[in-house]
Amino acid sequence: MRFLFKLILITLFVLPLILVAAVFLAVDTKPTVDRAAEITPSNIERGKRILEQNDPRKLKSGVRRTITVGAGDLDLAANYLAHRYGGGSARVELQNGSAQIGASLRVPRLPVNLYLNVDAILVEQPPLLAIARLQVGTLPIPSWLANWLIVKAPALFRGDLETSTLDKIIQNIFIKQRAVALTYEWQEGALKTLRAAALPPEDQERIAIYQELLVSVAQKHNGKNISLVDLLAPFFQLARERATHGDAIGENRAAILVLAVYINGKSVEQILPELKSRQHPVQRQVLLNQRDDFPKHFIVSAAFAASAGSPLADAVGLYKEIDDSRGGSGFSFNDIAADRAGVRFGENAAKSATANQLQTKVGAGIVESDIMPATADLPEFMSEPEFKRRFGGVDGPEYKKMMAVIERRIAALPLYR
Repeated sequence: MRFLFKLILITLFVLPLILVAAVFLAVDTKPTVDRAAEITPSNIERGKRILEQNDPRKLKSGVRRTITVGAGDLDLAANYLAHRYGGGSARVELQNGSAQIGASLRVPRLPVNLYLNVDAILVEQPPLLAIARLQVGTLPIPSWLANWLIVKAPALFRGDLETSTLDKIIQNIFIKQRAVALTYEWQEGALKTLRAAALPPEDQERIAIYQELLVSVAQKHNGKNISLVDLLAPFFQLARERATHGDAIGENRAAILVLAVYINGKSVEQILPELKSRQHPVQRQVLLNQRDDFPKHFIVSAAFAASAGSPLADAVGLYKEIDDSRGGSGFSFNDIAADRAGVRFGENAAKSATANQLQTKVGAGIVESDIMPATADLPEFMSEPEFKRRFGGVDGPEYKKMMAVIERRIAALPLYR
């Protein structure tokens, strides 16, 4: 009985004190890493090249590939992810056989700014990596505990994930001073596991529901063409109804994703093969300001901004225009305006302060001038030499003036006031 009494006392008083002390040591009032999150068109081009070479839909089981990511791109990606999902910054420095990671992540949902300053060292431990050192604030975390948590984390957060397939894919990871090389062997069933990791069951259910709505709206519409706002209104009306006791941001993201797939002439089956047996929507040409390219720019940028953040969406849009200036349709400030309007829409869709408001406004019915600024006077169809001559490239003062004009027009739109 005496032992039991002591155990109860320890549980009630000592353990809470230990937890409080651990939190006190782990949390700081200032970040140790504080950097802006920047994504450039050249970063997008390199990422696009890597994705094209390793498109999982084109790989056969048993194929072995190696992905090499430069130190600069890895550092940039880590910082962007910390900024996007942790409200902070990160830095990655590589040495032969090891990587030092520093990150400052803001503690969410507090009225004051508190940070978890993380300092970690990863080392090669074939076939994967292992944590050799981990410290949060002034609190050291035993390496054995840190590595155990990493192994158990997927099951702790998502018990439905089948991680055994993914564990067999990665063959080895090598860290050099200038790059990290990951060798993997593609296996049957891996794509399904990756899709499940990216899309939780609740998101899959949302996509299926909005796909059903799309089938209905496209079927009822008369005519070959349909305005983007005539799709957005019923989608966000449904999002508002479903978000009454649910996740408004999750509903908005799913609605935008389904529209982005449809407007770009793709099939939602590429995301969810389970929907292959469902009825397919009639393919209509979607227009915005009487153009079929504006809806594509708008909705893709909205999807990127809602899911991955506006810096990435901006860089993707700018990369597309630079690429067009090198032999495509040419650099177009009109398209940039559609990109930037879509980014603003996606940002509002994915912010807790504006997600419900956007549902209410769009669901009640909008017109095209609510979401898209005037563009008739904006220069377009410029080759790369002409663009550089007239605007000095993307760093030129004239380019920045034109972008400021576009931003002012978007800020004045009724939907974003």
